[in-house]
Amino acid sequence: MRKLIFLFAIIGISISISSCKKTDGVNPLADIKNLSVGAYLTFAEKTNLNLNYASIATSVVSIKVSQYLTPGTSSNGGGDIDKIKIYVVKGSNADPTSWKLVKTVPYTGASTVLSASGSEVASALGIAPTDLNPGGVYTFYNQSITKDGRTFDISNVNSNLESNSNYNAAFRWQAFVVCPFVGPVGGNYKVIRDDWADWNAGDIVTVKDAGTNQIDLSAVWPNPAYGNVVNPLIVNIDPASGTATVPKVNFGNYGGGYNMTAIGSNSAAGLAGYVFSCTGYITLTMNLKADAAGGNGYNNGATTLILQKQ
Repeated sequence: MRKLIFLFAIIGISISISSCKKTDGVNPLADIKNLSVGAYLTFAEKTNLNLNYASIATSVVSIKVSQYLTPGTSSNGGGDIDKIKIYVVKGSNADPTSWKLVKTVPYTGASTVLSASGSEVASALGIAPTDLNPGGVYTFYNQSITKDGRTFDISNVNSNLESNSNYNAAFRWQAFVVCPFVGPVGGNYKVIRDDWADWNAGDIVTVKDAGTNQIDLSAVWPNPAYGNVVNPLIVNIDPASGTATVPKVNFGNYGGGYNMTAIGSNSAAGLAGYVFSCTGYITLTMNLKADAAGGNGYNNGATTLILQKQ
């Protein structure tokens, strides 16, 4: 669980952006003028994040993005985004040397579309479209190039800019090659990622089968070491694609009157989840909210859980 100490403290985060522009030996972070100029992309809409294996070559994933200009940047100046390079890797890897260029698109204003077809992804990776197997996860990295020639991507910005959901930064996004859901899928799973921090990466947890096209995560959240189950944390799964949703539910009591509520996935904010029975891969992003006695509490925001069947 998130350390409850966060309920009693507010931490200010200072965000800075540096770019790939040469500064004649001067550290750009040492000069406040360099911190006031720049731009980054924000998510306007996650239009489609599924590549349909049945028509993998022509299936298209896409998002819409808008630029955010940092203070001090003219809306018509050199800090404006001119074009965007879209890179891809199988799985994920924030090291730019591993990225493969899909294409470069011009920035055309608010809600610019960034898209990639199965054929384009396969070509960038040097494989055939049919090698994009069901259950495969592909991460796209967006690199913004400003009109004055600077570049901004996940490798040269403060990590807090992306990790804080309030900034809605669009440095990367994931697409999945979807496959039909066929149960049962219950059993032991390894924790790959748990933003709620009930478990560490590498821990083994139990996922239970529930009703038709459902799984039960009550043995995952809450971790019995921290809290007790209030209501089952049920995940509903679309059998055609493996797309998953989590209805709003108060799933755990973490002591001291703190009841944790999952406020659903696939919300208007573009949160999504998948349960791929073909590869034993579960990824869910939910909004979590803590409700405490007396009305005190906090919203943890977008919280991701990723599990891999053993």
